[in-house]
Amino acid sequence: MKLTEILNKLEEIAPVALSDEFCKKYKTYDNSGIIIDCKEDISAALFSLDLSKAAIAEAKKRGCNLIVTHHPAIYGGVTRISADDPIGVCLRSGISVISMHLNFDAAPQGIDYYLMEGLGGRDARILADVSGGGYGRVYGVDAISFGELEKAVRKSFTTDRALFYGDKDKVISKIASFCGAGCDGNAIAFAKANGADVFVSSDMKHHEIAAITEAGISVIHLTHYSAENYGFNKIYKKISSAFSIPSAYFADKNLL
Repeated sequence: MKLTEILNKLEEIAPVALSDEFCKKYKTYDNSGIIIDCKEDISAALFSLDLSKAAIAEAKKRGCNLIVTHHPAIYGGVTRISADDPIGVCLRSGISVISMHLNFDAAPQGIDYYLMEGLGGRDARILADVSGGGYGRVYGVDAISFGELEKAVRKSFTTDRALFYGDKDKVISKIASFCGAGCDGNAIAFAKANGADVFVSSDMKHHEIAAITEAGISVIHLTHYSAENYGFNKIYKKISSAFSIPSAYFADKNLL
């Protein structure tokens, strides 16, 4: 397949224009789309949340000359490239890279949506909405104790590194969740205003956790990787059959 053909298939899930819309509306920055183009037909593709050395090694092992990431392989300005950093290795090895970031986060069935689904949510109110999707959700769940919710989260997101702050006997019926590094003042205010019993996100700072728990809201602090790997894998399973080439998914167990 041509690299552009694969990008077109990925954009059926979430066009890069969705990232552009999100950035314009909420005054942020992104870099999604084709990041490295080695000008070769694609024979096999590997999906990985990050362009890591482990993912590149897996791609080489499987004979993949494309890696599709969620996190942008190049995010800001690049001042230099070394032959042994991930970008340099890909260039030397003929491995192209596509990154699908904010558009995959905010798609109608994107990574933020799947975080909600993994937590058992339904009927969401969205904090930052774009074209039928968005980022940041508050939603109802079937009544469950915080202790039982902890067990369910560890199982669904296959992680032992999550942190849980709250009374295990507290009954939970409404959750606020934000994939990736989604905790800030607006997110906390949104959770409070909509009566959330639990706040779920990643990369949270101490003062944010303290402010949330002081408001009587329990906290689930997932790793950034486990919170987003869950949804990215769901997207891969949904779209992989559309490719006329072999593909595989790489999960970095060291980060789960």
